[in-house]
This record gives sequence, C-alpha cells and structure tokens, in this order.
Amino acid sequence: MGIKVSKYQQVAMDALKYRGIRADIIASNLANIDTPFYKAKDISFEKVLKREALAIEGKKGKRLQLAKTNPMHLSPYEKIDNAKASIYFRPNHATRNDGNSVDLDIETTKMSQNSIMINAITVALKKRSQLFKAVIDNSARVN
Repeated sequence: MGIKVSKYQQVAMDALKYRGIRADIIASNLANIDTPFYKAKDISFEKVLKREALAIEGKKGKRLQLAKTNPMHLSPYEKIDNAKASIYFRPNHATRNDGNSVDLDIETTKMSQNSIMINAITVALKKRSQLFKAVIDNSARVN
C-alpha cells in the first residue's frame, strides 16, 4: 500500500472498500427492479469501522459492569463479535404485487449518498497524502 500517512488511513481505506461493495449492491438492486420476488439488499459496516477507530484510539466500548454479590452468581455472558460487515435484506420496504421490494427512489437516493461519501473519503485521503508528499519534497530541498 505504500507509506502509512495516518493511523486512521486503514479505516479510511476500509471505508472505501465497503462503500464500493455498497455501490455494487445498489447497482444489483437497480438491475433487479423488475425481477419477481427480488428483495432489496444493503450492507452494514458502520459499526465495524467505529470499532476499528476505537481500537486505534485504545478505547473500548462502554460496558456496564455487573456486581457479583455471591460467589455462586454466574459471570456475564461475553458475546464474541467478529465485527464483520454483513449483507442483509432491507426491512420495512413495501413489496409490490410481484414480491419485489426494490424502490427506484430509495435506491437512487442511496446511490447518491454513497457516491458523496466515496468522494469525501477520496478527497480526504488525497489531501492527506499531498501534504505528506509536500513535506518530503521540501525537506529534500533543504538538505
């Protein structure tokens, strides 16, 4: 990947990867707008990125500590969460008579939102790398 400019660079790169997957899913939804019984899909990755950012900062999510007033009390259940993005069927969408739940307005809105986020992340990564490159170029001139 090259030189690591920021400790959050990997989170931004992962965000771009997931945004690309979301773009593919939205395109698939639009391509199947007339397919009977097709259900609109989406991907959930925001929690994964938040967990990665918290790990970089060295913070853990807030947890309520349970008091054990008796040694016979059971320990709290530790949920094992692999923190992976997951593709799911979008809930609460009206289904047409043919069983298809793709709504053109929703899909085009989601596509626009996703494109804006991809552009914002790309611009941020470019600006960050241009700043780093400028520092390297100017320090080479000084020496």
